[in-house]
Amino acid sequence: MKVERLKYVIWAADMNRAVQFYVTVFGGTILKQNDIISEVSICDGIIGIHGGGEGTRTWTGLSFQVADVIAGAAEIVAAGGQLTREPQPENGEPPHLAMCMDTEGNEIMLTRKRVH
Repeated sequence: MKVERLKYVIWAADMNRAVQFYVTVFGGTILKQNDIISEVSICDGIIGIHGGGEGTRTWTGLSFQVADVIAGAAEIVAAGGQLTREPQPENGEPPHLAMCMDTEGNEIMLTRKRVH
């Protein structure tokens, strides 16, 4: 089987709000947008956003590696998302993980590359 493209699909109660969240926070590029399905490219990955979501809290498994988890978490909140677990320092190192939720209730992670 030859795979032509891989995307991860999440749900949205408000398509425009969801697309804007991923474009604003993660610098995504809109590949396709309509009321039923939209696609946003982030760092060579594609997130499909399907309309008709209920806005309920749902774990996605999506993880975004960023240079600064604290700054990234602040950007998520500023764009209308939430933190479900604040970034915490570990063993004298800056935080490497923040658990977050987008505007539609989709749970995502921010991570920082660890030195060791």
